[in-house]
This record gives sequence, C-alpha cells and structure tokens, in this order.
Amino acid sequence: MANLQVRDIDNRLYESLKRRAELEHRSISQEVVMIIENHLKRDNLESEIQTQEFLKLTNSWYDNKDAKEIISDIRSSRSRNNRSRITDELFD
Repeated sequence: MANLQVRDIDNRLYESLKRRAELEHRSISQEVVMIIENHLKRDNLESEIQTQEFLKLTNSWYDNKDAKEIISDIRSSRSRNNRSRITDELFD
C-alpha cells in the first residue's frame, strides 16, 4: 500500500482533523483517507450526473429539413435592423 506524507499543515487544520477523527473513532490517517475518498466519490458522482444531463439533450432538437432548408429558414427569419427607423419615445 502506498504512503502519503503531508508537510506544513496549519495547526488549526491539524486540530480540526484530529477532533473529527476522534469523533469518528479513527486515526488521523484513516480520517484523511476517508475525506479524500468521499471527496473523489462526490466529484465522480457530480461528473456522472452532468454527463447524463448533457446526454439527455442529445437529439432533443431534431428537424426533418436538410441543411440548406434550415439555413434558408434562419436567413429568412432575420430582420433588418435599421436604427434610423427605430423610434424611441424619449427622443422623438
């Protein structure tokens, strides 16, 4: 099994880890391992959830039209923005 050594830990952090380990009836090393494992599991779960949400969007927009028809529809739906014709009650 691999070893991990951590240096220069702030005293407050060490005391916090020590109290937490005591409450859980673990050694400080065991508590640190549990914290790391739980953090990594949470990250993996969040990543999995995000992936599933993204995959739900796949094929959520489907159109029978070919690319040329879609492009034509987009272009025809655009409006010409001619600022000189826009009226604004504040400045009229």
